[in-house]
Amino acid sequence: MVLGPLMVDVAGRSLLPEDRDVLEHPAVGAVILFARNYEGVEQLAALVAEIRALRRPPLLVGVDHEGGRVQRFRSGFTRLPSMRRVGREFDMDPGLGRELARQIGWILAAELRAVGIDLAFAPVVDLEFGVSEIIGDRSFHRDPDVVAVLAGAQVAGMREAGMAATAKHFPGHGAVVADSHVALPSDRRPLVDLEPDLRPYRRLIANGLPSIMVAHVMFPAVDARPASLSRPWIEGILRGTLDFRGAVITDDLSMAGAAAFGDIVERARLALEAGCDLLLVCNDRASVLKLLDSGAVAPEPVRSLRLARLHGRGAVGLDIRAELLTSPEWRRCADAVARVLGAPPDLALDGEVQA
Repeated sequence: MVLGPLMVDVAGRSLLPEDRDVLEHPAVGAVILFARNYEGVEQLAALVAEIRALRRPPLLVGVDHEGGRVQRFRSGFTRLPSMRRVGREFDMDPGLGRELARQIGWILAAELRAVGIDLAFAPVVDLEFGVSEIIGDRSFHRDPDVVAVLAGAQVAGMREAGMAATAKHFPGHGAVVADSHVALPSDRRPLVDLEPDLRPYRRLIANGLPSIMVAHVMFPAVDARPASLSRPWIEGILRGTLDFRGAVITDDLSMAGAAAFGDIVERARLALEAGCDLLLVCNDRASVLKLLDSGAVAPEPVRSLRLARLHGRGAVGLDIRAELLTSPEWRRCADAVARVLGAPPDLALDGEVQA
């Protein structure tokens, strides 16, 4: 069985019978986890193992785990700073800032890989224009060259720890006020003025970036559809002009930024026709079931191959995690993160997490 193009969520901290039925469907290729799926490290490792045991090749397992205000698992994992803090460190000392970005990438990925998670949807490479509340301090910097350097360092750290990075939100979400979770943002700049937003992607793609998440932001100068549903953006600019050969992932198709373009079946059809490889449909089980019943979404060999390349590398397990937490590299990275946060390293082994 190959990996299908749907990435879906599950209800709780272990799989329900309906979850199993959904995940065994050939149209599904990946699972995204949220804070509601997390109680503690042992429970998380068991849930991931349960998901991975359902299929061969195993389903991809991903999570939004950037740092700052977007970190789904907290207790039991190193608390990570916002990327704006990393950018400020770079402004004070470029060498230390770049190394901090690498260390965050490494510790983020190493801790997630130890429990079997394949993907963290990071780094954010949107530029900080000072207008987008949904991006805000998730961005490294206003300067695209600084963003390229710091995002590249984070990608390198993740790669060292055995995890494929996902740069987001292509081609850029930082210059629009509206939040694509609740509206369809429109960026009316001409294509030539988007070159700074694209510059970090050029640098990352040249260095083998494995995956990109595409935003529900419309750029009328390029297409009347948001980038996530736009063939001119994905096949024309991303695959053509930028020569990207990795996996293209949509932002959540349940978000309002995509909802204006038909029901979930139509949105999925448009995303696939535009050139996307993996379609997120989150927190909307009815839409997932409708998609599966429709037959409109099916595995395709080239897409499946791109997705298979996103599987994490290296051994996993609680014993691996125990070794990780006593390793010199983990200590160096944890100390660097703690210095930026202004507190000693704090890695509790269990407890409640923020929603």
